[in-house]
Amino acid sequence: MTRSRLLGAIFAVLALAACNDSALPPGGTYNAMQGVVLDAATNQPVAGATVTVDTVLTATTDAQGKFSFAQVPAGDVDVVITAAGYKDYSAPARLEPDKPLNLSISLTKL
Repeated sequence: MTRSRLLGAIFAVLALAACNDSALPPGGTYNAMQGVVLDAATNQPVAGATVTVDTVLTATTDAQGKFSFAQVPAGDVDVVITAAGYKDYSAPARLEPDKPLNLSISLTKL
């Protein structure tokens, strides 16, 4: 092995070892988010509503108005819910890294 290749290999090993510093924050923390969407007047489930988190994650409520996301980045998120015949819902939420978030959202008819 030539001297330059040996120095390159040593530099690469040292660089990789430096990246494994426990003082660095983790690459990403995720947690679950689930909930139910209800009609504000009747308290009945709203099936077929679209739930969007941070404009990236999307789910549709089931017949019981329930939705779930297995992995959402922890921190502040924006939740938007749309459903035919209802006013759009939009609000911030806080997802803690050590506690799944459970939401109960009431939608108002148009």
